[in-house]
Amino acid sequence: MIERFWLTEARMERLRPFFPKSRGKARVDDRRVLSGIIHLQRNGLMWKDAPREYGPHKTLYNRWVRWGRMGVFATIMTELATQGQDAEMVMIDATHLKAHRTASSMAVQKGDAGG
Repeated sequence: MIERFWLTEARMERLRPFFPKSRGKARVDDRRVLSGIIHLQRNGLMWKDAPREYGPHKTLYNRWVRWGRMGVFATIMTELATQGQDAEMVMIDATHLKAHRTASSMAVQKGDAGG
């Protein structure tokens, strides 16, 4: 069973300055939604597989898309990576590769006796 991820209140305080201002209707709980997004991304889950504790998967997806288009997540990553650093360029590698279980045998030709 995969353990649920929850942002601590201290982490939320570090992230809050980067959140866009709410216009009109108040947003649903930022901590719950962001924790759900991180949980899904960390575990490679599809949006529809979001645990109920994080709220409706559509809410998670909509926040991910909307804030992604606004550059909120890019700004958060850049700012957190550069805090306390004197750097002109910051690089964050989020490469994630999955290989099919048969991928290791791709180089072996049929009929090859391994010789």
